Amino acid sequence: MNKTTRVFLKKKEDMEVSQGFPWVYDNEIAEVKWYEEDSSELKSTSLSECLVQDGSIVEVYANTGAFLGSGVINKNSKITVRLIGKEHKDKIEENLDAYFDKLVRDAVNIRALNFSPYDSCRLIFGEADFLPGLIVDRYVSDSNVYLVVQFLALATDIFRVQILNSLKNVCKPYGIYERSDDKVREKEGLPLRSGWIGAKRESKIQITENEVKLEVDFENGQKTGYFLDQKWNRERVSKLCKGKRVLDTFTHTGAFGLNAVRGGAKEVISVDISEDAIEMVNRNIALNDAASKMKAVCADVFDLLKEYEKNDEKFDVIILDPPAFTKSAKLIQKAYGGYKEINLRAMRLLHEGGILVTCSCSYYFDENNFYSMIMHAAKDSHKRVQILEKRGAASDHPLLSGYPQSEYLKCAICRVL
Repeated sequence: MNKTTRVFLKKKEDMEVSQGFPWVYDNEIAEVKWYEEDSSELKSTSLSECLVQDGSIVEVYANTGAFLGSGVINKNSKITVRLIGKEHKDKIEENLDAYFDKLVRDAVNIRALNFSPYDSCRLIFGEADFLPGLIVDRYVSDSNVYLVVQFLALATDIFRVQILNSLKNVCKPYGIYERSDDKVREKEGLPLRSGWIGAKRESKIQITENEVKLEVDFENGQKTGYFLDQKWNRERVSKLCKGKRVLDTFTHTGAFGLNAVRGGAKEVISVDISEDAIEMVNRNIALNDAASKMKAVCADVFDLLKEYEKNDEKFDVIILDPPAFTKSAKLIQKAYGGYKEINLRAMRLLHEGGILVTCSCSYYFDENNFYSMIMHAAKDSHKRVQILEKRGAASDHPLLSGYPQSEYLKCAICRVL
């Protein structure tokens, strides 16, 4: 007898899931039908009274009874079920090793379409690769492959052994470092965890991106040590900087600035508020013999833009790549003000016809808000703006249809008049 736990959604709550959305929230669930241990009696109860163990695979159904897919239940989280497939539970569980090996291999093979085995790139992008809450980045240094993994949700943490075995078999890594230390794990009822899996290697390595040498610190760097999603945008920006004076803000590692130097910029100023970041930028400047054209400045970007405006400084290209100003829908208006201020001031600092490269990595600050902000920043700075290109993350960050959270990065290349 099939004793699969079945989660039934409330009326009309199935639409997003049927279109590809991979989460079920607690307030979308009408009832749970499950079997008690050693019983053939089907129980129907509310989510709060459900005794099914967290980490179990359950099946999700529309209120009408239509099967929607299988996922992992976690009553600790507002996201109560994260879908892992369109198959029934028994099909998934008949060979878990093979099931997760296929998902991992598919994700790696997709990257092979646009990235060579010697490219650093994101190999697994969570829900967009049907592995919810799992991030895997590949870094290549001296022909050695390093993987940095983040298990951010119970839905994949519970299959940690299968996933790690597949990664080892497919990627043959020299080392695997875990950065499951994001506080989002606490919302999943999971402890924070970081460190080497297996053999211990050097946690600071050097990679090459767009012919630029960069230091990556697995242990202390943000996220997995580096932001790979802007790779193609940095390459594009480098072609706009020949002979130009460039201001690179929220620089983190100096990657945008170093790409500008590679593109022939005559002067680059890279700014970050973090002293640790500036130390890394200076090391990267030295790695690329760029000291004659590029310098790092430790400052608050908001304050520095005001100071530059007061002193009538001018630039030909300005890059704004700030951290997410909001990680919540409740703070969108506050974030709007922050984004608008830095964009408005940057527009005033540009020479006539100068190029503004402006970004947002917050999903909650969506495309409509982002381009509205640019329009109003232009209006209030008494400038006209031509948006030359709308860009996003590189193709190693695929967009999952029906899951707008996967389209988080916005990058606009603008001409300011």
